[in-house]
Amino acid sequence: MKRLAWTAPLMFAAVMATPAWAQKGETVKIAWIDPLSGLMAPVGSNQLKSFQFFAEQFTKTNPAGVKFEVIGIDNKLSPAESLNALKAAMDQGIRYITQGNGSSVAGALIDAVNKHNERNPGKEIIFLNHSAVDPDFTNSKCSYWHFRFDADTSMKMEAMTTYMKDKQDIKKVYLLNQNYSHGHQVAKFAKENLARKRPDVQIVGEDLHPLAQVRDFAPYIAKIKASGADSVITGNWGSDLALLVKAANEGGYTGKFFTYYTGVSGTPTALGQGGDGRVFQISYQHYNMGGQMEKWMAEFKKRFNDDFYTGSVIHIFSGLGEAMAKAKSTDPVKVAAALHGLKYQSFSGEVEMRKLDHQLQQPLYLTVWTKTDKQHPYSAENTGMTLKPVKTFESYISSTPTSCQMKAPG
Repeated sequence: MKRLAWTAPLMFAAVMATPAWAQKGETVKIAWIDPLSGLMAPVGSNQLKSFQFFAEQFTKTNPAGVKFEVIGIDNKLSPAESLNALKAAMDQGIRYITQGNGSSVAGALIDAVNKHNERNPGKEIIFLNHSAVDPDFTNSKCSYWHFRFDADTSMKMEAMTTYMKDKQDIKKVYLLNQNYSHGHQVAKFAKENLARKRPDVQIVGEDLHPLAQVRDFAPYIAKIKASGADSVITGNWGSDLALLVKAANEGGYTGKFFTYYTGVSGTPTALGQGGDGRVFQISYQHYNMGGQMEKWMAEFKKRFNDDFYTGSVIHIFSGLGEAMAKAKSTDPVKVAAALHGLKYQSFSGEVEMRKLDHQLQQPLYLTVWTKTDKQHPYSAENTGMTLKPVKTFESYISSTPTSCQMKAPG
């Protein structure tokens, strides 16, 4: 009996000493690798602030009890610079990286992370993709160590063209995109989806231009007007979209724009009061979602005098907190296994990190640029304009199939 009396407390102490709470109080460092210089610097600066802001928010509330810290590294929008940044992060012992601006950069990082993890067991790194939306990353180039928290190009185009197919005033479409993998994919999926859903729609022009190098889009607007296009589909972002819509306003183009990134830094200001009812965005969030998101956005704007628009940041911290609590660890191998197929609550309801390809399944929202009102009060970049919801596409509608053959380690 004496033996049993001693055994129970010892067993209890042993259980309490197991890794069940091993991660509590730990600092989890995330290396943010994106541009802080060049034409896309305003986007990068906004997103770094977003990551650091939500690292603070989720340090207070995550179920794993960890502290999040974000280290910003300028990659100058260059794959080569990004690989240097990855090495610098690894030299600091950082095991989590995030990036999203430029699928060419993301592709280089996926390859580098795969090679590193294969050659360095016990020092694995996880890539948390916040905005690089090339579908290949969750298809032919999918990786167990890569998790995408944005919706990919094919998902967004599926939703966008589902809306466009019912609009009989859309008859002639111009495709204008950046000349790298994301721009190519936008054009590819636009043509495929329209051919399937609206074979009567004509593609009257198509252009690809250098990424983050064009300062005057007036010649492109002249070509669009000459083509007779009533609508433009563009995956442009940052300065490439802001300068495009500025040129459209100045050049008197009155057709519709169907975009992915109207809400991104600089574009609201470039639009100003122009484009009312003619500029659409497909995204996984919008300015007027209400609830906790409304409070976060108000606090972000008060602190930084800037708009918060990269909701995938919230998906990342929500998912990491849940995965680390489930894994009872911050070890990337255990956390990756917990993230694999994880369903959890985020700002848009329940989302799921699909096991097949590590593509987050989530609702998408089509919105239109218009004046603020009582129901939609958020003023983007203090323009008096906002993105008003037009249609919601639940996860099962926006989801697209995958060809990924996921290879788990070991």
